[in-house]
Amino acid sequence: MDDLHPSDLKSVLHSKRANIYYLEHCRVLVNGGRVEYVTDEGKRSLYWNIPIANTTTVLLGTGTSITQAAMRELAKAGVLVGFCGGGGTPLFTANEVDIEVAWFSPQSEYRPTEYLQAWVRFWFDDGKRLAAAQAFQRARLERIRHFWPTRTLLEAGFEPDMATLESALASSLATIERAPDTAALLIEEARLSKQLYALAARASRYGDFTRAKRGTGGDPANRFLDHGNYLAYGLAATATWVLGLPHGLAVLHGKTRRGGLVFDVADLVKDSTILPQAFISAVRGDSEQDFRQACIQALTRSESLDCMIDTLKAVAESLGASHT
Repeated sequence: MDDLHPSDLKSVLHSKRANIYYLEHCRVLVNGGRVEYVTDEGKRSLYWNIPIANTTTVLLGTGTSITQAAMRELAKAGVLVGFCGGGGTPLFTANEVDIEVAWFSPQSEYRPTEYLQAWVRFWFDDGKRLAAAQAFQRARLERIRHFWPTRTLLEAGFEPDMATLESALASSLATIERAPDTAALLIEEARLSKQLYALAARASRYGDFTRAKRGTGGDPANRFLDHGNYLAYGLAATATWVLGLPHGLAVLHGKTRRGGLVFDVADLVKDSTILPQAFISAVRGDSEQDFRQACIQALTRSESLDCMIDTLKAVAESLGASHT
């Protein structure tokens, strides 16, 4: 039987792919035309297949190595690869994106340029860039409103005060609409996030909670928030790569981070999907692996990558339309 090459399977759209892999203490290589990771158990080596045509992101943690052949096949399939620490966090030195993770973007000369061209048409206009940032923030609020009261979260013991949540979202939306610049938007983003943490802590009966700086929080909720946010960054980096948008062309976070567009896009799903799961898992006493799996399932169930790609496309098309 002929070997199956990843370039033959690129019809699986990134928005429909199901897998995010975190690997540690293993070797990633090509075996019989397939990308596999190898673990050692006693005197035996165990080989596990990575379905690269259905994978968006691979995170390589502690004690991993990868061959050139494996990187070549992953690149052909459009899989984003990143190096990180144990348990998926902390993540390491910035390469493509300044989020303490070394993202290695697949190289392709055949990605479409239509969205990049639309993006740069509006990006140098301060007013349109502000409008794009507002569009991202509106989409963020809408996803929170939609996903926080879902049955899945309610059954997991996450019971938000919907009246308070609706009031907070309405107030935030009003502030977003009249924001004079991106600095005001960033302030509002931080203000709402603080409210959401308090609401989530009460909804899950977590107790007192204070958001710690990345890597300094000793309690489970802070650790899970850091961990889950990196998964969102991986999806966001994938979404921007798929559409050919450089990470430096941010609309909100770009003044402080050259990978700011990834932060902009990740914000679409962090509060709606990652935040509730972090508190649910913290209360349940989940392990890092259990939390990671729950997050991946939640991101897939909520079609987070679809949301990211569709929002980027909508913003590019509406603000970067060519006028002739």
